[in-house]
Parts: sequence; C-alpha cells; structure tokens
Amino acid sequence: MIKEIKKVAIIGPTASGKSDLAIAIAKKMNAYILSIDSLSIYKEIDIVSAKPSNSELHSVPHFGINALYPNEYFSVDIFINIYKNVLATCKQENKNLVIVGGTSFYLKSLIQGLSELPKINQELSLRVKHEITDLDKAYALLQKIDPHYMKNISISDSYRIEKALLIYRASACAPSDWFTKNPPKSIIKKLSIYNIDVSREVLRERIAKRTHKMFDLGLVDEVCMLERKYTRLPHAMKSIGIVEVLDYLDGKYTKEEMLERISIHTGQLAKRQQTFNKTQFENITSAPLDDLEEIILGQYNN
Repeated sequence: MIKEIKKVAIIGPTASGKSDLAIAIAKKMNAYILSIDSLSIYKEIDIVSAKPSNSELHSVPHFGINALYPNEYFSVDIFINIYKNVLATCKQENKNLVIVGGTSFYLKSLIQGLSELPKINQELSLRVKHEITDLDKAYALLQKIDPHYMKNISISDSYRIEKALLIYRASACAPSDWFTKNPPKSIIKKLSIYNIDVSREVLRERIAKRTHKMFDLGLVDEVCMLERKYTRLPHAMKSIGIVEVLDYLDGKYTKEEMLERISIHTGQLAKRQQTFNKTQFENITSAPLDDLEEIILGQYNN
C-alpha cells in the first residue's frame, strides 16, 4: 500500500482535450481516473456527453462514469461519496488518482467540503416528503423561517426545498443557522490543479466540429431513445444537446438550426467554465494543452 496517494486534477472548458490528456497522464502515473462531469455520470447518455469510448474507458479504469440511470437523482453529496470510494480503492490497489472533467463545481466542493447534516430518520424523511407535496406551502414556510437562505432558491426547486425543510424539521434550526454552526470541512488535500488554457476561437472551431461528429454518430437516435425510456422530466433531459434535439423533433428547428444552437449553447457553457476555473481556484497551473502533459509529469516525478 502506498504511503500517500498522489492526486492531480485536470480542468478546462468543454472540448478542450481533457479526457485524452487524463488518460495519457494516468497511464504514466499508475493512476485511476475520476470523472467530474455532470452528464457522463449517467448510463446511456453517451454521445451527448462526449463520453470516452469503451476502449478508452477500459484502457484506464474510470470512476464517476455510467454510475446512475438518467432518471436517478444526482447531487454533490453523491459525487463526494463516489470520491471517497475511489480513494479507498486507490489506497487498496496502490494507485494514484487523476480527477478530470468540466464540472469544476464538484472539484470545488471536494476542496471546500460540505456541512454535515442533522440526523434524519426514515419517519422524518417520509413526513417531509408528504409536506412538500404542497410545494407552495412548504416554500412559504421556509421563506418565513429563513428568508436569507431561501432568496436564491426557486419555488420550483423541489430538491432544495425538501433539503431545507429536512434540516429545519430535524434540527429545529433555520438552515442558515445550522450551516453557521456546522461549517464545511475540506475533503481533499494536497491537490495539484492544472487548467487547459485555450482561446475561445479555437474552442468555437472544436465545438462546431464535435457537434457535427455527434450528429454523425447518432445524436438524434440517442435522444429519441432517452425520451422514449425516461420521458422529458428528469433533470438530465434538460442538458445542452438534448434540449435542442427535442426542439428539432418538435419541428421548431431545421437540422442546421439545431446544430448551430447546440454549438452556440456549448460555447456559452465553455465561456462560463473558463470564468469559473480562473476565479474559483488558488495555486492553479494554466497552460496550453500541448504543454500540460510535460508540466504535469515533470512535477509528478519531482
């Protein structure tokens, strides 16, 4: 068993080349890969998520991919549990860890940690589930109890309303007071973070090319299968690439308009990712894709 697992994180906007770089690094670092991607976590969402191919997934063991079905609930709490399980596996099998993906919010949650929640038994959980069947009433109650906490929660956000109500019923504290008394604790330490620095012009070209490749691979058929199997209700079905195809199937867009909108919306996502990565992490190393492998391995070997 290794004394200490070496951990590196590779982040960057969508279509910047993260997955290929992570596989190359993992092979040379004797590492497993943990994906931080909000769509790759789901089984059957393969083309839309630009998930690594089966051969790539088998070349280096990946975690955080194909872990849930699209109609199953996913949250940061679940991701953190996945990380803890991966870490235990790495310790047991004498492996290092490469964390990679575009949903950097999950990485930030690992660094900052989450506040511990009050103990919630099954009886209370069922009671609160019944309570939120009248979502408007539950929302009004929470607004009265804790207007500060609720100001950023939509009246339609049933998950966060349920969570806030569970905290209140279990602790008799307003959620804001509970989180003040129970601050988050960092979950991951000694993490080197590497960001792929890429111009927006290059990204736009790569995104457009990838969008057309997704279409050629059977994007529309995949979305049709997902809709038939899971309906349009799951949160995953509101993702970029799925929404535009559903609009195309509804006759709102031509094929060309659909592809253009996927590219535009993906480009907007990439811009948000770049801003987040530059502003939310400290001691981050940014470099072009072609330089990062040498930089990462040079620091790993020192």
